[in-house]
Amino acid sequence: MALNLSLPATEGIVPGVSPQVYAQADFERIAHLVRQEAGIVLSDGKHLLVYSRITPLLRDAGCTTFSEYLDKVGNDAEMRVKTVASLTTNHTYFNRESHHYDHFNETLRPDLIARAAAGETVRIWSAGCSSGEEVWTLMMFLLGAESSAGKAISRSKIVALASDLAEHAVTAAQKGSYPAEAMKEIPQKLRDNWCKQTGDTIEVGPEMRKMLRFRQLNLLRQWPFKAEFDVIFCRNVMIYFDQPSKEQLVARLARQLRPGGYLYIGHSERVSGEGADLLKPVGPTVYQRSMA
Repeated sequence: MALNLSLPATEGIVPGVSPQVYAQADFERIAHLVRQEAGIVLSDGKHLLVYSRITPLLRDAGCTTFSEYLDKVGNDAEMRVKTVASLTTNHTYFNRESHHYDHFNETLRPDLIARAAAGETVRIWSAGCSSGEEVWTLMMFLLGAESSAGKAISRSKIVALASDLAEHAVTAAQKGSYPAEAMKEIPQKLRDNWCKQTGDTIEVGPEMRKMLRFRQLNLLRQWPFKAEFDVIFCRNVMIYFDQPSKEQLVARLARQLRPGGYLYIGHSERVSGEGADLLKPVGPTVYQRSMA
């Protein structure tokens, strides 16, 4: 694909890119697509982001202009998913917003373990798991610092789901392999118990893997399950959504919790709309589903 990179900035919305390749109208079409498919709002300052993320897809599709590519996308559901996924941000890290794991460890964990030991199925969901750091952190805290007790927990009826819109994020999360430096904020005992280090790489262990399932999932589309969850982590996902999509998602998450279940959201996110009537705040960005 030949892109004209020699034009002055005034001739295109991206400096040096010909408007015949990528024009304002193309950006607007992409912004509409992403908002319609995933509730994500792209501001006018995202022109360069869109150009850099979509260009590789353009090449893979054998297109020479964004307009040509978008015409193909309009008739191909798989291409639409890939286009939207390419524009999501998958920045995360282990033990992020550590107060959530402290709350989980102190408030929820004992009850979840007791219920699972009694034969009840306990369900956990990391909704918007990105590259996996969140859910693997959660699983390490769940299994805990006592190796024998943790192995017993791993054999109990606790099941976890990790989902993300982006296929590449789900693939990375499922792989469960990270630079050792990335886990420095995880307590050493948890790393030693539930991970294996080889050189500069750490891989998550089998006890956690057998408890966890992965799925590519658009949170604003139909969910392929009916079971209620005891714990949902959905953090730093809604910050990219428009307000109606935020309120719709919060309400659906609240209804997917069992009465008394807990929802964890990102530090810059808020609960509003219908979901606010179903959830009560019990800690910093921690909410509990009403019992009624």
